[in-house]
Amino acid sequence: MASKQFDQLYELFKMYPLNLADGLDKMREAYNNMAVSFKPIKGAKFEEVNINGVRAEWVKMPNSDEDSVLIYLHGGGYVLGTTEMYHDMAARLASGGEVKVLSVDYRLAPENKYPAALEDSIKVYKWLLSQNYKYYNIMIAGDSAGGGLALATLLKIRSLGLKMPAAAVCISPWTDLAMTGKTIKTNSVIDPVLNYDLLKYFADCCVGEEGDRCDPFISPFYADLSGLPPLLIMVGECEILLDDAMRFSNKAEFFGVESTFVVAKEMTHSWPFFASIIPEGQQAINYISEYIRRYI
Repeated sequence: MASKQFDQLYELFKMYPLNLADGLDKMREAYNNMAVSFKPIKGAKFEEVNINGVRAEWVKMPNSDEDSVLIYLHGGGYVLGTTEMYHDMAARLASGGEVKVLSVDYRLAPENKYPAALEDSIKVYKWLLSQNYKYYNIMIAGDSAGGGLALATLLKIRSLGLKMPAAAVCISPWTDLAMTGKTIKTNSVIDPVLNYDLLKYFADCCVGEEGDRCDPFISPFYADLSGLPPLLIMVGECEILLDDAMRFSNKAEFFGVESTFVVAKEMTHSWPFFASIIPEGQQAINYISEYIRRYI
């Protein structure tokens, strides 16, 4: 049974959903304001860094290993979100995983359409290698669109012939911008965060109305997944992207990729983000942290 804190959060989502009628600027403002009260855990340090034109932040805790890095790609449909929103979550992952987190402010659509976000994430990975961080001490993680971007980044790393990072973590990943998963419709009545129209708007912003939504570098579900590193894929039972995560995990296993797939009972989209207010979120952070420590 879900906690009382989660039930309260669920009701808030239902009362104050993202509204396309408000327009992009107001949606961005509402999305950013959602996390204003999420103060980072004690001891967190943040350092802005410019990576060849890409804005990013180092997030460190007192127990962070200087040689181990978790690249984090935030959610928001490729249209919303900032690294500042993720201060608390990044700090919790840095603490639990005993790593430094490099949180990336990749360029957002519609101002910067695909492949802008992917170009930025690859630039960050190449920069880490150029700074003598070892590929086997690097992991990539993300939630929602950031989860899909993490997977696309792995595919791009493979195509460039670079060494793969140790593993990847994808929370509620958006893997199919063609939106063919059945739960996009079947879970629409119980998902208070996302809906079909909102996803379609995000996809239109990202690739354009005439863009190829089946391009594997924006929809990793359509890729040959051979050679990818171990994956942890987590998704909420009640979200419309359940199929995006489940089908991708199944396909990864078909291609011989080690995929750990977790469905969180009664949870909705990107619930670990709310670790400061719901116990289920912190439980997920603990699970992810253990996975990080296992690989780097």
